[in-house]
Parts: sequence; C-alpha cells; structure tokens
Amino acid sequence: MAGLEVLYTCVGGSITCPQDAVVCFVHWEMIKNGYRCIGSGDEARSSDKKSELLPADWSSNKELYSLRYKAKDSDAQLLFKAIAVDSTLIFNLMNSSTQQVSDLTVNISDHVDADQLHTFDSVFKDVCSLSEKVKTQLLPPQDRPTGQRMSRRDAEDEEQRRRREDSDPLRIPNRQPRQGPPPHWADPMVPPFAAGGADLDPFGTRGGGGMIVDPLRSGYPRSGLDPSSGIPDILPPGAVPPGARFDPFGPPGRRRPGPDPDHMPPPGYDDMFM
Repeated sequence: MAGLEVLYTCVGGSITCPQDAVVCFVHWEMIKNGYRCIGSGDEARSSDKKSELLPADWSSNKELYSLRYKAKDSDAQLLFKAIAVDSTLIFNLMNSSTQQVSDLTVNISDHVDADQLHTFDSVFKDVCSLSEKVKTQLLPPQDRPTGQRMSRRDAEDEEQRRRREDSDPLRIPNRQPRQGPPPHWADPMVPPFAAGGADLDPFGTRGGGGMIVDPLRSGYPRSGLDPSSGIPDILPPGAVPPGARFDPFGPPGRRRPGPDPDHMPPPGYDDMFM
C-alpha cells in the first residue's frame, strides 16, 4: 500500500504493541480518504496544523488514543478515539459539526502479527479486509457534488441492491404508493371471463343465471308459473323481478285442500303447567 510503509517507518520507534500498529494503519486510511491530522487530544491547540504524519505523542496512552482530523478541502473537523479492550480495539469517529458518530470494532490478532511489529512486510495480516471495514464502517460517506451523475458501475450496484431487497422474504414492503399506471382489470362480462359473468348478474339481464347448473335452463320442461306475476296468498305481483331465479317455498294455490291442521288446538295447549 503506497505511503503506508513510509509512515510506518517514520513512527516505528513509537510502536511498541499491536494496537499501535492498528491505529497507525487506520490513520493512513484517514489520510488516503482526504483527511489530515491536526493534533492529539480532545481540545484544539494554537499549534494545530494539517499533516499526514502522526503527532509526537500519539501513542503515549496505550489504552486510549485520541486524535483530531480535518478534511483536506474543508473545515469539517473529526474527533478520533480508539479504546483498547482486552484483545480488541474499539474505534469511534465523531463529526464535531454535525455530531454524527460512527464506530468500528477490530480484533487485533486478526490483522497484526505481534511478533513482527518492527518488520513492515510481515506485521499486517488481511490488509484488504481491514481497509474495507475502515472505509465502509468508520469513515463518513463521501457525498457526490450536486449535479454529478451516478457512474455506470454505481448504477449497476444500486440496481443489484434493489433486487436483493425485493427478493428478501423478510423485508417489510414499502408503504409508498406504487408508481406507474394502474393495473388493467379485465371486464368479467367479456371473454375470456364471460363464463363467470352471469354470477355478477342476478337479474339475468345478460341472459344467464349465476348458477353453473341453472334449473331454469337445464333443458327439462318446467311449469308455466311466472313468479313475477305473483302467487296468490303467497307473493304479491312484482315481488320477484322478471327473469330472476325463484325457488318456490310452498305449493301454488290459495290453500291446501282439507281442514287446516291448526284449526283445532290440542287439549290443554293453554295450560302453562302441562
């Protein structure tokens, strides 16, 4: 990695433990991404100036590293901290202007060989993985200038990301209204859905009933009874719409022949103790 070897050689005398090497590597990633170190500690000093080098006292505290950075082309100031906890380093980066915070946890032994601290060619392990973690999890996202178009590769990556989200069965669907023209709903009365169209026409105005096997159109002879004209003592005229299906609920006629079975109640029918 161009420049890292020069930096590591310059601060080699201050590197006495594996976490020193990791902090030096993360510092170089900050430099590569357009930031410059302006000093150590939390408070600004009159001697602060932008530099690619680490300050002289950067590794004086092996448990807590505190550095300050500024963007190369702006006044955005970042407060960088690294806390050693057992075999890990917890990095924290805060933008002093926006108070936005990002963090990264690194297992030291995964990326530094403690027995090769003074041999640059052997000290770092899995450099690409550590570099990717710093850029994606710790450093602030680099915003594109207004009006700059997305590159073809970025557009392809964005499309792949959207496809992955759409294919995720656990993803909560977007509640925003669907963009584009409304879906086409075919008319159920027009083929190929005409077979079921009669179900939506209970009055038979389109020449069919709603039943698959319509007793009124089964081909068998039926009585000449027209329910729409009314049934004496049962239905008044017009109670059944013309052409509608009608299932008689009693025999036609004024009354059944013979005496009414309700004319003579049983003995004692009004006795509440019966």
